[in-house]
Amino acid sequence: DAPSIELPGGVIDRGEDPVEAARRELCEETGFTTGEARLLGSVHPNPAIQNNTCHLVFASDARQTAEVAWDHDEEMETLTTPMADTLAWARTGRITHALSLNALFMFEPHWLTMKLR
Repeated sequence: DAPSIELPGGVIDRGEDPVEAARRELCEETGFTTGEARLLGSVHPNPAIQNNTCHLVFASDARQTAEVAWDHDEEMETLTTPMADTLAWARTGRITHALSLNALFMFEPHWLTMKLR
């Protein structure tokens, strides 16, 4: 019953490609669409008691082009922040969602390389 800062995410439909599911969820939850997206990696959230896999996807050049299409039980606000600020929030405990932290820290080396170009 408390708000948290999280990256867009959701459930993959049966037979759906993880990257395409990420594009769909990004659009549904934020109204942002992207032409390019790629899988950064996959993690097992809690293999001791769950058998699911979380796929972490990077979408570049996202633009808000659509209306949000939230599920009936979703309450959200879309934030856009500089990546350096977002990583600082992750390091200082402002972001606590474990799967969002996985994605951010898996993306960080790619972001650092992109900054050097």
